[in-house]
Amino acid sequence: MKLTKIFSVILAIIMLLSTCIIVNAAETKEVKTGAVTNATQPTLYAHGVSGNSEESEAWQKMQWNNIKGCNYFYLPSGAGNESVEIYNNSTSDITIDSTKIPANTAVLFNYSTDKTYQVNINGKTSTLKFMKSTAEAAVYLNNLNADGNGKGLWQYLTEDKSNSATATGAIVGQDGSVDNTTVKKIKGRGNTTWYADKKPFNITYNEKVSIGGMESGKKYSFLANFQDASLSRNRFLYDLSDAVGMPYASDSRYVDFYVDGEYKGSYQAAQKVDTGSGNLLGKIDEEQSYLNEDGTLADNFAFVCEIDASASNEDYFFDSETGNKITLKVPELSSADAYYNEVLDIAREKFDAMFFAVEENASNLNDLIDIESLAKLYLINELGKNWDSGVSSTFFVYKQDQDGNWKFYASPVWDYDNSLGNATGVQDDLRRMKVRDYTNPTGWWCEYKGKASYGDNILSYAATNPQVMDTSKKVWTQNFVPALEKFAGTGVDEGELYSSDVYYSYISDSADMNYTLGWALYTGGWICDHSSLNICTYNYETNTFTQSETATKYDTSTFKGEYDYAVDWMMSRAAWLSSELYDPSYVIHPTEEILVGDVDFDGDINVKDATLIQLYIANLSTFSNNTALDAADVDNSLDVDVKDATYIQLYCANMEAEGSIVGTTKQVLNNQ
Repeated sequence: MKLTKIFSVILAIIMLLSTCIIVNAAETKEVKTGAVTNATQPTLYAHGVSGNSEESEAWQKMQWNNIKGCNYFYLPSGAGNESVEIYNNSTSDITIDSTKIPANTAVLFNYSTDKTYQVNINGKTSTLKFMKSTAEAAVYLNNLNADGNGKGLWQYLTEDKSNSATATGAIVGQDGSVDNTTVKKIKGRGNTTWYADKKPFNITYNEKVSIGGMESGKKYSFLANFQDASLSRNRFLYDLSDAVGMPYASDSRYVDFYVDGEYKGSYQAAQKVDTGSGNLLGKIDEEQSYLNEDGTLADNFAFVCEIDASASNEDYFFDSETGNKITLKVPELSSADAYYNEVLDIAREKFDAMFFAVEENASNLNDLIDIESLAKLYLINELGKNWDSGVSSTFFVYKQDQDGNWKFYASPVWDYDNSLGNATGVQDDLRRMKVRDYTNPTGWWCEYKGKASYGDNILSYAATNPQVMDTSKKVWTQNFVPALEKFAGTGVDEGELYSSDVYYSYISDSADMNYTLGWALYTGGWICDHSSLNICTYNYETNTFTQSETATKYDTSTFKGEYDYAVDWMMSRAAWLSSELYDPSYVIHPTEEILVGDVDFDGDINVKDATLIQLYIANLSTFSNNTALDAADVDNSLDVDVKDATYIQLYCANMEAEGSIVGTTKQVLNNQ
């Protein structure tokens, strides 16, 4: 009997151990030759898509990190949370701890981001760690022969900004969904940002695609945000411009970017400032819109232009009488096209007329430019203390308004990595401008920027234009303040602008991967000190502005420290602007429709409502809010007394009473 029990126990232990082995063993999967498009080296590759072994584009290799002395798999948000397909692209077995991965085979490997593994390749052992992003999407691009002579995509593109190539690839969503639409063209973009190690790109897909839930389009700009350690300043202000109702606002998402199987960092995929169906300026006709039906030059036509101090002879631009270089983005013409110079001349004439109207506060200003859009563009730049304010990346769209009148619209916003307390500025320019508190969130900015040597500055003139500034107070109060309150809240993940904690939840793990890869948190003397900030607040009830005398400290060796600084600087700047611009007379209070006489809001007017009024008059009861008082004021006297109770009683008896509005509806302030 005892032997039987012992045997049973031993058998149970064996079965338990066998079960554990089965649970922890990696699942082997057959991978056909060429199924991993970008596998070029005899090493391990991880699949960025959960449970989709047939997908061949979204694979990345195990990458050695010299700084950390460790291998890494940088997994996107769409990969499995607990297991990932790992492919061995070598001619011999590779092991991760005790898990053997046969040559040319994929296994489903259970992993943890909190654990360090040992990898053995050909008898050599090294460490391996897994990191996983929470970014809104991942983008993979692959072309191992980008130049036709064997150069990979990254090497070829980064050699020269003019180089362009096609690519296959994958867009992987957080849910593991995959879009394998091919890329028609990818090339470098940017001016000074192009010369950073982490390169930005423009990408055109062959068909419309959605990245991270954005509206489908073909053209996207991939912003590296190399100089912005928070990786978020552009995102904050692009989304804010959308939330306050600017005519055009570039939607964007945090994405992890992979090229030819290598992780390249955390990027911001943004709708490119371009026309065409599905693009940011989709309603602006880019094909021969400057021509009449008979082929002659039109008197008016839609165009998009940019104040661009760095415009060169390679660009399609004109020199404005204001001393600014203006690049014409749409229509896109070459010197061989009909009316090439005439189109430039018409655009110059219209732009200069608008510019001088802003400068001179012309009475017909609203006929030449939509003042509200100009006020919003000014406020975005003022809020950010944007170094490039009115100097570059300042866009205007010339089109017809809803009444058919042709005018300019100041939009979209673009290029704000050197804003929100990020850049130190050029000291000679700041001295010339007499700005001493540039990195402080207080003090005016745009009006002084015009004193720098870049030609006349339209946003400097906007800052001193009475029509624009009157409108600025209105839109700051009605549009900016509510939007910024949402940004300062928690858990807001709907609408055009999220709360800062939600943005952090999307970017934090992606940022950890980005900086573990080797990109620097601090990129040089152009960046100001982010280690401390005297935070500002504004009390809207008492109209009181306060700047703390005690500085808040930030750990700038961490992404969280850099991110928190950017958020706090933005809200501190908003507090100071509210102290200067907030006007309670512009506040729009919420309203609701009530049935006059229905004091208890039960949908019926009866004797109970009259009784509630009588109890109120006798100080035996109170109303829950001012809306109930509005319902009880049935003679519209702005007072609740015995007459109101009497009028309700007469109404219930179907008797008319002069001066009574019982039974009608009216709009009242909601709970005010």
